[in-house]
Amino acid sequence: MATEVFKILGQVAPGTTNTALYTVPSGKSAVISTIAVCNQTSGDVTFRVATQKAADASTSTILAKQYIAYGSTVAANDTTFVTIGATLAAGDQIIVYGSSSSISFNAYGSEVTP
Repeated sequence: MATEVFKILGQVAPGTTNTALYTVPSGKSAVISTIAVCNQTSGDVTFRVATQKAADASTSTILAKQYIAYGSTVAANDTTFVTIGATLAAGDQIIVYGSSSSISFNAYGSEVTP
């Protein structure tokens, strides 16, 4: 019987570089329910979120087809919640990017062990 554990899957403040928010561990799958994007500055910022299959996983090469958000805006001193309900297999990743060094990302969901 599969075991499902609900948890915070990842937390990063990537600055202005593509950064892995979460990589599904070996032998597991995951359901990403929500990503919180927090802007900690007094001006609007933009962000990007991409999902990558394990075979394509690379923070330096994001393909256009992998983006689920690109150039999305978070208002000053605010948080945006991206509800995605994505299912990922072992080795798959969520990659994030912010236009400011004062933006943070939190991923919430569950890990499933067969």
